Amino acid sequence: MRLGDRLKAVEGTRGVLEGRLAAPRGRDPLESIKARSQEALFARLGARANDPDLAEDELRKLAVTELAKVLADEEIPLTAEEQRELVDEISADVLGYGPLQPYLADPSITEVMANSLDGIWVERAGKLELTPGQFASEAHLRRVIERIVSTVGRRIDESQPMVDARLPDGSRVNAVIPPLAVDGPSLTIRKFAKDIYSAHDLVEIGTATPEVMALLGACVEGRLSILISGGTGTGKTTFLNALSSFIPHDERIVTIEDAVELQLDQRHVVRLECRPRNIEGRGEITSRDLVRNSLRMRPDRIIVGEVRGGEALDMLQAMNTGHEGSLSTLHANTPRDALARLETMVLMAGLDLPLRAIREQTASAIDLIVHLSRLRDGTRRITQIAEVVGMEGDLITMNTIFDFAFGHGADDAGRLHGELRATGIRPKLSDRLLEHGIELPADLFVAPGGGRSR
Repeated sequence: MRLGDRLKAVEGTRGVLEGRLAAPRGRDPLESIKARSQEALFARLGARANDPDLAEDELRKLAVTELAKVLADEEIPLTAEEQRELVDEISADVLGYGPLQPYLADPSITEVMANSLDGIWVERAGKLELTPGQFASEAHLRRVIERIVSTVGRRIDESQPMVDARLPDGSRVNAVIPPLAVDGPSLTIRKFAKDIYSAHDLVEIGTATPEVMALLGACVEGRLSILISGGTGTGKTTFLNALSSFIPHDERIVTIEDAVELQLDQRHVVRLECRPRNIEGRGEITSRDLVRNSLRMRPDRIIVGEVRGGEALDMLQAMNTGHEGSLSTLHANTPRDALARLETMVLMAGLDLPLRAIREQTASAIDLIVHLSRLRDGTRRITQIAEVVGMEGDLITMNTIFDFAFGHGADDAGRLHGELRATGIRPKLSDRLLEHGIELPADLFVAPGGGRSR
């Protein structure tokens, strides 16, 4: 995009925001009635609006009954049709997720973000969009947040102003309120995909080429330990779920996640989920606790949804003591950064280990690093695959066997040109896969232009 076009795009976005902020809030003649009725209904319902023990049907009947009394007290001259619409809208706000509801129901939207009164943003096809939706007030957003967290047995208030939780459908919720959120309450919901992407689907949308996906499938079958790295929202968990489909169905799998997202179709799967502290600050179960416990569960494979702390040490030890073929993800900008982060997280375990010992364990445990990136066009693609070779002195050596080569420009759909290409290096994993009876095509690692594998 040229500089002039980029400036126009920035000005266009600014204009939308200014228009949203300057727009009069009284265009809808029923808006003030709706706001007053909402406040009165909340006052009448009180704590019952967020009571997890009250069934949805009972709560709705109660809300409709109380709302009828509110409208009668207001002596509002509405037709039966208008009154029915008003009851439905207010009920949705009070009992549901208010203006978030249509975006949560839209399958094309992957993430919903509400920033106080600055509007509701969504992520669609990897790009952010500002929607027409808006909360009536900060108190309205705060009530929706309280309703969401109360349904999962959590609370949010000034003493605990930040909550990270999982909805019953698997969606992840993060809410922050003042005093931590300086400009007002903030809510982020990462929606749970009902239709999980398969390995075939990821090839179809261009995340990986058929040859690379077949190679990674062979690596999973051949019990190589794979680490998936990438930034936030690059599709690491989705890719991990797709790779797990290559695990044979006669193996026992133990999955460990901060919030359950993986959906494995194997028959013998045990899913473990971390538990946060309760209101008294006790009862926390961490990923590290679960990784340690999983070793006593006779697993053939251990899948850690995301490595974030001291559990990295226990995971590496498991990989080095007979649990090859384990899979995990972590946040990193490059495969080399992924190894550096792994070292840092091992040190978070609190043991005074020398760096060389940590690196030797890492080099012995991790076989392959698959790096994912979200490109400017919103697509998520594999941009690098590196093999961990071993140690040279105090450094872990790696060979990049596939790298993403960017082309010039984009196609008519705005998709950037580029492809994942072999670098010409034949990895050592070929010999390990042969031990499992898996033979890779001879030309798989030949670089474009006929470069020989070496």
